[in-house]
Amino acid sequence: MKKVIVVGATGLVGETIRNILEEREFPISEVKFLASSRSAGKEILFNGKSHVVKALSGDEFDGFDIAFFAAGSDVSKEYVPIAAEKGVRVVDNSSYFRMDENVPLVVPEVNPEAIKESDYIIANPNCSTIQCMAPLFQINKHYGIKRVVFSTYQSVSGSGVKGLKDLDEGIQEFYPFPIKGNVIPHIDSFLENGYTKEEMKMINETRKILGIDDLKVTATTVRVPVRFAHSVSINVETEKDFSVDDVKELMDCKLGMKLMDDVSNLVYPLPIFAEGKDEILIGRIRRDESLEHGLNLWSVADNIRKGAALNAVQIGELLLRS
Repeated sequence: MKKVIVVGATGLVGETIRNILEEREFPISEVKFLASSRSAGKEILFNGKSHVVKALSGDEFDGFDIAFFAAGSDVSKEYVPIAAEKGVRVVDNSSYFRMDENVPLVVPEVNPEAIKESDYIIANPNCSTIQCMAPLFQINKHYGIKRVVFSTYQSVSGSGVKGLKDLDEGIQEFYPFPIKGNVIPHIDSFLENGYTKEEMKMINETRKILGIDDLKVTATTVRVPVRFAHSVSINVETEKDFSVDDVKELMDCKLGMKLMDDVSNLVYPLPIFAEGKDEILIGRIRRDESLEHGLNLWSVADNIRKGAALNAVQIGELLLRS
């Protein structure tokens, strides 16, 4: 049994972490929920008991074992090191530590061995990255990967409640343009190379998780008017030839994936099928006939549940054994 903290417990990801901890019966002897001063004092029902949300401070981590952070990079920058110094093993959902060479970046189905007993900070990858790692891991393991092209179709819940509000109310408060009835090829801020931070996250995180530092990767990330679940078109150039049927077999009920690929019966992954689900839905698997060894596939997953909260809790489960 562990003493567990959830930081950012009242947000979309924090709430989902709480729900998954209950569903998966995470062994908890004591739990504490932390958030900003605006949310302090709220009551949360967890495992049949009412808990009062406390304001985040460095003193709240004493005596605890595991902390799930779901409160953004600024909060993680300040408080994750404090928690780690107090002997708390931290699973951080922000982007702040992901590319730190001393911090493992983990998708439990793909690289659980990255976590060592000496690691007190473990980074949770970007939501869009997470749903692409299991299929790419399988492809790389069996055929080798030369190049990857990501094109994402990301739901507004990736921006939190502000993104949902813009879509649901048909307003423009958070995004630079209206999102209702629109598609915006702009997620996070633009960098000098013309890419966005979101695109570079996918590029760099893919290399780190797969352990291929020189892997050729490019990405275009796009916000679409969908409430929950991100979709990603993944184009892969492999080292060796493959059969499409064999690739489908590698995706079918493997590493948290569910194959939905029967186009003759209009079976393929959609956001409405993924919302609220744990599985990564994979379909539209076909050859890229413009390449000698080219492959296309389509990945859909709930970005809040699988792309953030579930992956974090699965990392926590790994920490129970290390």
